[in-house]
Amino acid sequence: MNLHPTAVIDSQARLASSVCVGPYVTIGPEVEIGEETEIGAHVVIEGPIRIGRRNRIFPFCTIGLIPQDLKFRGERSEVIIGDENRIREFVSIHRGTEGGGALTKIGSFNLLMAYVHIAHDCLLGDHVILGNGATLAGHVVIEDHALVGAFVGVHQFCRIGRYGFIGGYTVITQDVLPFSRTVHEREAKVYGVNVVGLRRQGFSGERIKRLENAVNLLTRSSLNTAQALAEIRRSFNQDADIEAILQFVEKSDRGLVK
Repeated sequence: MNLHPTAVIDSQARLASSVCVGPYVTIGPEVEIGEETEIGAHVVIEGPIRIGRRNRIFPFCTIGLIPQDLKFRGERSEVIIGDENRIREFVSIHRGTEGGGALTKIGSFNLLMAYVHIAHDCLLGDHVILGNGATLAGHVVIEDHALVGAFVGVHQFCRIGRYGFIGGYTVITQDVLPFSRTVHEREAKVYGVNVVGLRRQGFSGERIKRLENAVNLLTRSSLNTAQALAEIRRSFNQDADIEAILQFVEKSDRGLVK
């Protein structure tokens, strides 16, 4: 194990033999870190937390600290982080709360750029990118392959659907549709399907066209949401992408960005 002599590691922490810990790192009790994970200088990690394999955590991150929630009363909660994530400088990730399931969870293969903040009880999937300074309030859910631009603010309890793209400086106060491209500085609006991102992920032109037609029915037609959902079901039978949109809309509690 490669441990810098200035690192302070609690005796109850469990680190795999191939973990690398940089100078002035502080690791508390009930911390578990998997193989080949690298911890940069001045990082603070508090438990209960489980961090998977081959993650790279850059200097000055704080992970697993108590949430900035005035309702928090010291209840037991945790953070779970998957494998092969890149967590850049000054990122903060807070533990969950009793009211939100007591868990903040981050999947695998994600990129969290500098100064990202992930508040209590947030749930991130896999292959998510959060741009510099993006801020997630509590209880936010981000599905796989979503891309959140720099300095985006996401309100509590909002959801961002799979493959969604949110442009920089956008303020999100409602759910963001899967596959959509959403941009606005003050009032978020859908500007069609995330064509560039979907092409990069190997989506065919035909597949993208079907998604465009479905999203347009929801966001640009004269139909209300219930009517649009019925028309989408009638027009796009047994399509997995379309079914993901339908299920996402039907589970929305905060309404949708249109």
